[in-house]
Amino acid sequence: MKTMLQAAKAAKFALTALTTDQKNAALEAMAQALLDNQEAILAANAIDLQNAQGKVAQVMLDRLLLTPDRIAGMAKGIREVAALPDPVGHLLERHTRADGLQIDKISVPMGVIAIIYESRPNVTSDAAALALKAGSVCILRGGKEAFASANAIVSALKSGLRAVGITEDAVNLVQDTSRASATALMTANGYVDLLIPRGGAGLINACVQNATVPCIATGTGICHVYVEATADQEMALNIIENAKTSRPSVCNAEEVLLVDKAIAAEFLPKLASRIGGKVEFRLDGTAATIISGTAAGEKDFDTEFLDYILAVKCVENYAEAVAHIAQHSTGHSEAIVTNSEAAKAAFIAGVDSSAVYINASTRFTDGGEFGLGCEMGISTQKLHARGPMGLEELTTLKYVSRGTGQVR
Repeated sequence: MKTMLQAAKAAKFALTALTTDQKNAALEAMAQALLDNQEAILAANAIDLQNAQGKVAQVMLDRLLLTPDRIAGMAKGIREVAALPDPVGHLLERHTRADGLQIDKISVPMGVIAIIYESRPNVTSDAAALALKAGSVCILRGGKEAFASANAIVSALKSGLRAVGITEDAVNLVQDTSRASATALMTANGYVDLLIPRGGAGLINACVQNATVPCIATGTGICHVYVEATADQEMALNIIENAKTSRPSVCNAEEVLLVDKAIAAEFLPKLASRIGGKVEFRLDGTAATIISGTAAGEKDFDTEFLDYILAVKCVENYAEAVAHIAQHSTGHSEAIVTNSEAAKAAFIAGVDSSAVYINASTRFTDGGEFGLGCEMGISTQKLHARGPMGLEELTTLKYVSRGTGQVR
């Protein structure tokens, strides 16, 4: 680990000197390398999938699975990052003092960014692309479930870097997937400038509690959809079906449904008819008198199921819905379905999450969907980034002052 950290620290100075054209050429080469090495990547992924059989839930295997289409999507994501404006070197503010001293605030690379993540192989290429475009070195520490896939992907990305004459140390994969390697990154003061954990609550909490380097928490997603009394019910059904069932194993999937009591008797049977054959309902007392399901337990409204399970609660009004979200949300994404302008305004003002939706699915909380290319993660904290983290969130700032001999 020490050797990798030293190499990464040395490489960050080389990356700082790259022009926008050089970074974009590297990204294009990395994208093409993924496509050129597709067979090797798929073969490695097959090993991971075989090893995971019987050890992880079936729905979680979807997060691990790579296909030709998904690899093509990864390459497309890298090219989209290349097409975005360079986030480095922007003049953010300028102040000229009365004595003529000009003080500029400019965006600069973060330096070395470490990412600890679990079983999503696509994070490997997304993180590498974003870090490179932002002028930073990345150190990737994946989970054991996806190690073979990540190794093959990083091997391909390094071949792309070699093709354009950029140091391979710009992209690094930790070969040790034990807790010791994660702890080493959390405490790599002087080497790691920013740590970003991506995964379940256990991983994120461990990083937040134990990291001595700067850390951004990319929180778990206990995402809510609230159907207010004036909602278009067909629209609400479409939104819930998408938010819960399109890909339940991702962090922007719906985990909790709130429904106004005034329409619950009419709406919930429609919901059961639409998705009840696929989704298990965990019901509060009121909902349980209307549709069939399992009685909600003490922790069901505080659980990221990542499965075909939906906790359902009936509320009096939008004030109670907002209060429930405040108590149980992880600050990721929340949606309201309504035709009431008052309810919309109250929801926007009262819900303290990184993304709030009016009459749309929570599934849009994604860097690509937000026009960021791919994303480094979705921050649920408030400093220094919040929501999907793209290129701008991976830079820091520097003050550059230009004078003519001014002294104080």
